[in-house]
Amino acid sequence: MIKFYYHPSPNPAKIALFLEESGLPYELVPVDTQKGEQHGAAYLAINPNAKTPAILDEETGAVVFDSNAILLYLAEKSGQFLPAADPVTRAETLSWLMFIATGVGPFSGQAVHFRHFAPEPKTYALNRYDFEAWRHWRILDARLAQRPYLVGTEYSIVDMAFWGWARAIPFILGDDAWSKLPNVKRLFDEINARPAAGRAENVKNAHAFKTAIDAETMAAMYPQNERLAIV
Repeated sequence: MIKFYYHPSPNPAKIALFLEESGLPYELVPVDTQKGEQHGAAYLAINPNAKTPAILDEETGAVVFDSNAILLYLAEKSGQFLPAADPVTRAETLSWLMFIATGVGPFSGQAVHFRHFAPEPKTYALNRYDFEAWRHWRILDARLAQRPYLVGTEYSIVDMAFWGWARAIPFILGDDAWSKLPNVKRLFDEINARPAAGRAENVKNAHAFKTAIDAETMAAMYPQNERLAIV
């Protein structure tokens, strides 16, 4: 059994998709980040970085955090959704998986923060992160103009990592973003039509996660604001 520490946000969505696609047995462990549960001692013992997702593989005793590391671990454990193991394909897999991990995710997340949540003044920061988010998504769009999937000729963990963030593109980039990323939209729609994607989206309904954006949420999600006396 795999204990899956989850909150309904882009990075945990990748893992929900893999688990639903692979059929690996798992137990959902909700971590309500808007209530600050990620900062509790019990969860910090699983992930000292206080982020979701994380997993505990009870069969092996392995604890894995960071969504892309989890995807690699589960793919190697199960033998599923990992592109070919030849050196060239392996290099592409790692490169594009890390591109999503270190570029798409962080810049998209910061674009969301400064577009929707940061206090004024924020023009400079929003311009920077919006620009970088668009730049990364356009790189993916250009790659997908030339091939059906991000790596190889079959659906893989790299596409699952992509899907986790692509779900939020209008919130990240604006309501008209899909019209400017036709190849990203094509792959997103293909993955979204898979039955496992629907089940992965429904995982969020297994627990009544907090949705209100109030003082408790702001303190839990943006603890740095305390240093500036921002409420």
